[in-house]
Amino acid sequence: MVQQLPEIVTLVVRHRVRTAQLNSYEAWLRRIMDVAKQFEGHLGVNVMRSRSAKLTLFTIVLRFSCTQRLQVWLDSVERKQLINEAQSLLVDGDQTEASTVNEFWFTPTETNTKPPRWKQACVTFLVILPLSLLVPLAWRLVFANLPWLSGYFTSGLLITATIVLLVVYVFMPMVTGWFEGWLQGNDDGATS
Repeated sequence: MVQQLPEIVTLVVRHRVRTAQLNSYEAWLRRIMDVAKQFEGHLGVNVMRSRSAKLTLFTIVLRFSCTQRLQVWLDSVERKQLINEAQSLLVDGDQTEASTVNEFWFTPTETNTKPPRWKQACVTFLVILPLSLLVPLAWRLVFANLPWLSGYFTSGLLITATIVLLVVYVFMPMVTGWFEGWLQGNDDGATS
């Protein structure tokens, strides 16, 4: 029997914060992230910052194990109270978007356009290439000591799962933050 992988749902939250309110907002953000961690199904959070005019834009990406658990968080009294507290710090309220696909890596922060596909492909390649070279080497010792794991299907499953988890939870959120300016820049005249 084939076991289905769990659905991972992401919530992208955008907040535009006035410079005068930045310290208050960052303290509030730490509080709400601590509260969110306590909810069942919470898998992690990434925060990206950028500046526009006299505002700081925060893009917060939360991951939950399924849509129902995300909905419990969204409907919770705790979240509603914290969002109400933050309204005076935000220029245009709490902007949220939920998705079950991994295109949140390339979700625009300030504009309504995604980066060109070729830029998305370049960043994805930069993340996956080193992992596809190093992860099999890391598993080699395990396979040598546990030959029952070294079969074609089993080893492929373990190597692929390791790469996917590292890409989704560790490297892609970090690397897209590093390349945010280039990804969102319109320096090439190319279209997606």
